[in-house]
Formats: sequence, structure tokens, C-alpha cells
Amino acid sequence: MKKTLLGALVAGLFVLPAAAFEPFAVKDIRIEGIQRTEAGTVFSYLPVKVGDTLTDEKAAQAIKALFATGFFKDVRIEVERGVMVVVVQERPAIAAIDFVGMKEFEKDQIKKALKETGIADGRIFDRSLLDKAEQELKRQYLARGKYGVNITTTVTPLERNRVSINFNIDEGQAAKIKQINIVGAKDFPEKDLLGLFQLTTPGWLTWYTKNDQYSRQKLSADLEKLKSFYMNRGYLEFNVESTQVSISPDKQDVYITVNINEGQRYQVSSVKLAGDLTVPEAELRELVKIKPGDVFSREKVNESTKAISDRLGKEGYAFANVNAAPELDKEKHRVAFTIFVDPGKRVYVRRVNVTGNTKTRDEVIRREMRQMEGGWYDADKVALSKQRVDKLGFFQDVTVETPAVPGTADQVDVNVNVTEKPTGNVMLGVGFSSTEKVVLSGSVVQNNIFGSGKNASIQLNTGKINKIIAVSYTDPYFTIDGISLGYDVYHRTVNPTSLTVGNYKTASTGGGVRLGFPIAEKEAIGVGVGIDTTTVDTYADSPQRYLDFVNTFGSTNITLPATLNWAKDTKDSFIYPTTGYLQRAGVEWGLPGGDLQYYRATIQHQQFFPVTKTFALMVNAELGGAKGLSGQKLPFYKNFYGGGIGSVRGYATASLGPRDRLVTGEFSDDRLGGNKRLVGNTELLWGVPGMEKSVRLGWFVDAGQVYGLSEKMKLSELRYSTGISAAWISPLGPLKFSIAQPLNDKPGDRTERFQFQMGTTF
Repeated sequence: MKKTLLGALVAGLFVLPAAAFEPFAVKDIRIEGIQRTEAGTVFSYLPVKVGDTLTDEKAAQAIKALFATGFFKDVRIEVERGVMVVVVQERPAIAAIDFVGMKEFEKDQIKKALKETGIADGRIFDRSLLDKAEQELKRQYLARGKYGVNITTTVTPLERNRVSINFNIDEGQAAKIKQINIVGAKDFPEKDLLGLFQLTTPGWLTWYTKNDQYSRQKLSADLEKLKSFYMNRGYLEFNVESTQVSISPDKQDVYITVNINEGQRYQVSSVKLAGDLTVPEAELRELVKIKPGDVFSREKVNESTKAISDRLGKEGYAFANVNAAPELDKEKHRVAFTIFVDPGKRVYVRRVNVTGNTKTRDEVIRREMRQMEGGWYDADKVALSKQRVDKLGFFQDVTVETPAVPGTADQVDVNVNVTEKPTGNVMLGVGFSSTEKVVLSGSVVQNNIFGSGKNASIQLNTGKINKIIAVSYTDPYFTIDGISLGYDVYHRTVNPTSLTVGNYKTASTGGGVRLGFPIAEKEAIGVGVGIDTTTVDTYADSPQRYLDFVNTFGSTNITLPATLNWAKDTKDSFIYPTTGYLQRAGVEWGLPGGDLQYYRATIQHQQFFPVTKTFALMVNAELGGAKGLSGQKLPFYKNFYGGGIGSVRGYATASLGPRDRLVTGEFSDDRLGGNKRLVGNTELLWGVPGMEKSVRLGWFVDAGQVYGLSEKMKLSELRYSTGISAAWISPLGPLKFSIAQPLNDKPGDRTERFQFQMGTTF
């Protein structure tokens, strides 16, 4: 059998035919050498079909087309009596990929990244792609400061034309930053400037933060912080001249040198407004944060332009352009600013579109919108709408976009896209606290019944002190204006014998109806009325005043409690706020017609102040007062108590305030509570780096006291404590603990330096 070699290609780039041949009509096409690839796949790539005339040019095209598939490392075309024979040698397939010595990265993550480069199980093996993947892996190690990493790649042939790839990695030690120098700093100490940097030399926490390992991204961020520091202090011409990063010969130490030119400090000579102001100039000038005579601050200039742009956004100018142009007087080191205002066209909202809600009804989302269709665009109302939808708690993510309507210059749409999350759950729980010990709890909750936004729940709690079973239902939009309606039914027993409180036990059964009235966007009033039956059990060792109360009013009493509450909440987060405040006040009355008449009032103000991007300061003050009405005494189980987590840490729960006096005149260890309570807390809060959304630490100072009916509220009687706290939203449930040092405890006070509360679900 005589065969004629037509040609061979190397890498599919060119063809060198071994012998010329006369063009002929192809009677048949045969594929030889394939193992994994289907013959039909080869035929689909061939530009020659049966019946075509095969020429040198078409043969070259066929070989080039098959090489281009990447499936083959060799392709030949032979001719045998009018039959075109395509002889191929397949590239091997990757059977397995393994990593030896890898600790810095998760293997699955690296495999996923390699797959994007073409290296994966089952893929065709390509040496060039493997070399590229090896270099990328090495680059990732260098980004982690592993400058001494050594990667050896081994390719092992296997049967059936397969290979296994093994990355043998010697990670070595991470290089640490030995020194950071700032050259050219004259007006500020180098130590203060280095304090701005995230990158640092090794310290007590750098094993966790990794900030002692060089990163190009972190250095760029640090240089921007340095520039902002100078620009906000008047150094308008500040410049980073150069940066040098060098590594020691043993690849263990990194040295960073930053060369800067501070320039001169500039003072603002004048600030002008120009352009189409639209809004009265006097009003816009109030928004300008930087004034003549001030030291130049880039931050204040940016705040001014943003404030003006936001103000124009309230009037419907969604695409306002506000820029500040500086004019420098380099001799006098003064700068004049002209703020140019171009409001553009006033736009209105054509349509509000809601997407992503497969369960929740459109009306549940739309009733939270404060930006109306057909109204002028208002940036504040759009932001408020997003916030209100997010606070519903029905969605994992809420995004709002305001694209311009195609073909128009004065219309936008508001597109609200939500990602729903499960809003119903059945939960069993086990909790443990330093006061209640083991707590079993359970609940069946549906926060969004049939997508209507209504809430229903059944809750069970079996603590050592409190045992509760409660059923609740709430319709947040009982009326179209946002008036809410709710019902509650409960049975609760209280047994505080494990605390320092006098020995007694209560069992209460009742129910009520409540209404909520919004009076502002973040402010509401609530009213409620109910009926409650409480049975009190006292014992031989109960305080005498408890026994006297039962003898006077009986062991079982029916009350008609009415409540009035007011709250205003401007906090930026319900879990870990950093700014805003919470104000609330409430009063509970025992109405005439019931066996007991009394009032119990509370007021609270809590405010958060952002100190830096990392730290926030919380200040909290609470005041409570209660008294019997119509000549009756206040029921002792309505008393206030203090001490423990939630009031004054470092003192045992419910341990503050009056104690029972024995017949001998001495005080027992039983706490009676009081009708007046004062609590104050100040706490500096910060998140753990990398876990800011789940872990928060704090340093606190607490103060508080409980006063009896015949006692005056004296600040000299306050108890103080200080310490550290932590709050963790863990995967298993919330955890709080504190380590406190009482500052002025008196004889008879019960101190408890370590306190905690934990809840888990399963």
C-alpha cells in the first residue's frame, strides 16, 4: 500500500509538505489515532468534505484547523488511493491535580482559580497554560509576603493518554516589614505619620491582621491616607515623589521608603459660587463647610460640593454637576475657590419598578416607598425608601437604581430589586446565662404571612427565673396610613429565688390589644390596653412587706393595664450602630376597674457618636419611676431592679437598691427593688478587624442605683463600675460577656466581675 505524505505542521503555524501531489477528488475520509475524541468532532473541524477536491492549500487549512482546536499535538494528512487519511496524536487529558505543602490557601479555592486558566480535571493538558498557572500561583504567594516560596511542578504520564499534575510547594516563611521610613517630612513627626499606615512592623496583633506583611494594595491605601492627612491640613501641593520597596538577601525582611514633598501650607482667601444656582445662594452658602480664613482642607471642599449636589437632588436635579476650581497664589500661599454649579435639567420619576419579589406582594414594598411616581426626583426620598424596605427584614439584599429613561433628558425610573430570604422559622434553643442558668426556648415565627407583611408568632421560654408562653399577631398596616394593630396572649411565671431578691413567685395570664401610630418617618406612638390576672405566692421567709401586700390585696388580682409609648430611632444599624440616637418613653397604668391601680414610667436616651472609622462612642441614660394610685401601694412585683448585664455590670443581677430590714434592725441579704431607678452607661466600641459585622468589643463605665419609696434619689448613692465587654453574633446564636471592676462597692453589695449571656439554636 503506497502512501504519500502531504505535510506536517508545528503548532499549527505553517505547513511543509513532504511531497507535492496532484489535486484529486476525495472519495472517503478516515481518522486514525483518536482515543478520547469522537470522530464526528474531527469531521466538524475539517474544511474538506467527501467529494471535494483536495489541494495543497486545502490540506494546509485542514491541518491548521485541527491544530487550532488544541486537542492534538501532532496532525498529518496522508493519501491512499483517493482516501484522505487524517492521522492525529492527541494531547493528554488531566486526570488529577494535587498540592503538597500548601497551607496558605485552601486547595479548593486554588483549583477553582486554575480552572479559569484552563487547568482542571478532564481538561486537555497544555504545557504553556501550566507554566502560566504556576507563575500566577507564585504571584499569589508573593502578594502574601511569601517571597521565599519555591514551587516545583511535576507532570506524570498515566495510562490511556492521561497525566497527573503535582504542585510541590515549599512556602517558606513570610517576609515581615522590618522598617518603614518617610523621607521629607518636616512639619509632622514621622512617628505620627506612620501611625496613619495600616502596614506596620511586627506587633502583638499582627499575627492576626497580617499588617506586617507587605501588600501593594495596602501600601497604595496608606499613601492615599498620607495624602489626605496633608491635604486636609492645608498642604495643597503635597506630593509623594517616590516609593521604594526592597527585600533582604535572605528574603525575610522588607524595607519600605516613602519620599514626600510637603509643599507649603495654604489658607483659603475666598469662596465664590458661580453658575446656575437654582436654589437661593444664601441657602447654598450655608452648605459650604470651608470659609475664608480657614486652612485649606480637601475633605471640607468635598463635603461642600457633595452637600450642594445633594441639596439640588432634593429639588429634582438628579444629575447636578458641582465642582470646586482653585486659584493659587503661590507667593502668599493662599487659595481662592470658585464652586461652579450646573444643576442640569430637573427630572421627575416616570415609574417605580419592583423586581425580585417572588413571595412578597408588591404593595408591601411599594407602601414603604417615599419617592412617588410622577413626582420630582428627590435623592433623600430614594435613600429613605431603600432604608425602609431594608428594615422590613424580609430581604437578604435591597438595591435601588435610578437610570435615565432612554430618549429623554428629564425622566428617571426607580428600580427596586430585592432578594428574598426565608421569613418563617421553627426554632428550638438552648441558652445559658450567669443568672438564669440553662434556658430552653422555642418559637414558631412567620414575619411575612402569605407575603402580606403581617407577623404572627408563638414563643416559649423556660428559664429558671422566667417561664413564658406567648402568642402574638401584628398587622403593620392595619390602615393605609401605616397604623399598626396587634394582639398578644401570654402566660408568664416569675421565680426570682435564685437572685438576691426576696422570696416570692408570681404567675400571670393575660392578653391585650395595641395600636401604633407613625408621627414621623422615624418616630411613632403606641397605645395598648389589656387584662392581666396575677397570682402571688409568698413563703414564711418572704419579706414582711410582701406578706403585708398579700394580706391587704389578696394573692390573686386582676388589673387592667394601659400603655402609652413614644419612640424615635435614627440609628444607622439595629445590630451594631455607629451614629444616630434612640429616644423612648413609656408609661403603664393600672386603670380603675381593676384590683390594683398604679403607674410605671420609663424614659431613655441612647446616642452613638462616630469617633473614627474604627471607634464609636455610646452614651446611654435611663430613668424610671413608679407609684401606687388611689391610695394603694405599688405592687412589689412592679418594682425596678438594677445590676448585671443591661444596667450596671460588675454587680450581681437585681442586687442594687434597698434591702429587707429584719426584726432585729439588721439588713438581710434580700433585695426589695424600688420605685425609682437611674442608670447611665458610656462605652467606647470597636469591631474586631475582619469580623466587624459579627464581633464588637467595648470599654465601658457604668453607673446606676435603685431607690425605695421613702428614699430620695441621691447621686452620691450611685454605684460605678468599669471594664471590657464583647458581643458576638455567632453562627450558633448571640453571645455577650463582660469583665467589670466595681469602683465604689459598699459593704453588703454583691459583686460579680464576670457576667455573660449566651443563646444557641439547633
